[in-house]
Amino acid sequence: MSTISQSKAKQIFESLQKFIPGGVCSPARAFGQVDADPLVIGSSSGATLIDVDGKSYIDFVCGWGALILGHSHPAVVDAIQQQLSKGHCYVNSFELELKMAQLITELMPSIEKLRFVSSGTEATMSAIRVARAYSQKDLLIKFDGNYHGHSDPLLIKAGSAHTGIADSKGVPPQNTLSLPFNNCDVLQALFDERGDEVGVVIIEPIAGNMGVVPASYEFLTLLRKLTKQHGAVLIFDEVMSGFRAHLGGAQAFYNIVPDMTCLGKIIGGGLPCAAFGGHKKIMDLLAPLGEVYQAGTLSSNPLALACGYATLTELCKPGVFDCIASKAKCIVKSVSAKLPTHQAGAMFTLFWTNGEVNNFEESKRQDKQTFKRYFSHCLERGIYMPQSPFESAFVSLAHTDEHIDYTVEAILSFLG
Repeated sequence: MSTISQSKAKQIFESLQKFIPGGVCSPARAFGQVDADPLVIGSSSGATLIDVDGKSYIDFVCGWGALILGHSHPAVVDAIQQQLSKGHCYVNSFELELKMAQLITELMPSIEKLRFVSSGTEATMSAIRVARAYSQKDLLIKFDGNYHGHSDPLLIKAGSAHTGIADSKGVPPQNTLSLPFNNCDVLQALFDERGDEVGVVIIEPIAGNMGVVPASYEFLTLLRKLTKQHGAVLIFDEVMSGFRAHLGGAQAFYNIVPDMTCLGKIIGGGLPCAAFGGHKKIMDLLAPLGEVYQAGTLSSNPLALACGYATLTELCKPGVFDCIASKAKCIVKSVSAKLPTHQAGAMFTLFWTNGEVNNFEESKRQDKQTFKRYFSHCLERGIYMPQSPFESAFVSLAHTDEHIDYTVEAILSFLG
């Protein structure tokens, strides 16, 4: 397949490959699963990406979920500019940390204390460390198709991260078990046999890396029950679902309270910011209060917090979240009679398979050739959907009714 973009993009990408492995700084940016060269972006605005050759695309990737207000929202730009005039790297405490922490804990009351870091990977890695210290047990449980970043213990059956690679080379054996998602029988059997060894369980309560696949209420309820019974720390990875599947996260949607929560993407509004938090008794094990070490020069960076605080402030205005979620619902409702779909708030997936998708094995049955044709069909019409069938698509406040209608028409024209 020829490249979608014109010669300037191709020239830049070929040059990038000489200096950067694969020409990309994250495998998620490669177009290998659709047999094409990746986009090379020149600028962005609202719901639109513009490549270096001047072609515009309606963006349903939205910074892999971070840009819930769209590109360069005026309130976000203003917040960044104001903060930049006051400094962009303090490596000391500042008042915006307090405001941001207060806002997050108001939206997610399960988080009594938190710590800001720079990425979702850092958040999950750090959360697991302190959770293991609290439980005093090392066995970590995750679930097939859940992606929690690229730290060594978590690159096992990691959803969209698999990109044809079985786990990852360079990772030594880990004390991690990966169980089938949404399978109550296997979960119960594991805890019956080894429950007293389990120190930490981490889960995407609404998975976004095998497509959008919500956990069943029965499964999450059982998981919460078993972790309490056996003294294991339950971590909800809401890097993707936090403030996007529901304004209070998946935990508010299900009304199930985890011990710890990991956040990212939206709390940085497109700049590098993430957080992990939970019960005070767990978080107070962190240095300087306790003996669990975690640190980062750019953690709680003023620019990132300014961007994230402005994003959350706008998102909390009456009707804003519901407006965004309704756009995703419109797309899904329009095509759900023709193929399986899942939607959670402002994220959605179309599954290229005939059956229901409730776990990673079912998601892997998707027809990848049909997906490739669908992706190309959309891109040729100026619609940028995720370039992997295992990724969630996202809508933003900047998507207009015209954007949504045009996108629905394009999808329906492909489905016939």
